[in-house]
Amino acid sequence: MSDLIHHLEGWLLEYGVLGLIVVAFTESSFFPIPPDVILLPLALADPDRAILFALYTTVASVLGALLGWLIGRKLGRPILLKFVSEELILRVEHLFKKYGPLAILIAGFTPIPYKVFTIFAGVAKIRIRVLLIWSLIGRGLRFFLEGIIIFWLGDQAKPFIEENFTLLTIAGGLLIIVIYVVYRLLQKRKQTV
Repeated sequence: MSDLIHHLEGWLLEYGVLGLIVVAFTESSFFPIPPDVILLPLALADPDRAILFALYTTVASVLGALLGWLIGRKLGRPILLKFVSEELILRVEHLFKKYGPLAILIAGFTPIPYKVFTIFAGVAKIRIRVLLIWSLIGRGLRFFLEGIIIFWLGDQAKPFIEENFTLLTIAGGLLIIVIYVVYRLLQKRKQTV
């Protein structure tokens, strides 16, 4: 299976920006390969365009999240019921409605399979606007961080990313939590005014 995935990655990489856009779009809803496996080699091969590649990846990924949401909205519950109980679905739905934006934000930034969250956003009937805003922030932070590092460091970006991936993910996760907490505090302040 891993040989098949590597072969598929190589094939998609041959299509350059088009392959990047297709992978970014489909990974947000059903495809198993994350766009980073196309974004990083493309950006490393042309560091001057790394930020542009990050933009393409972000936009395609957020648009793909809409397809994931639609899959969840139309097909998600019947499929989930084949694997888990209605009670579990309702509990997860409740948690997702309560913490949905944070879940979307964290999943958008981290290597967690993003499609699971976009599909469940549809199952939980999360508003499309919420999905789009928090996907844009999470996915944008992730892909633009990669693009900026490559643009800035050029040839030194690959070893930097390899050596500091865990630290970057933790720092990014903390940044996301801070953004979300500030957002929630501003919401509460607006409600009390």
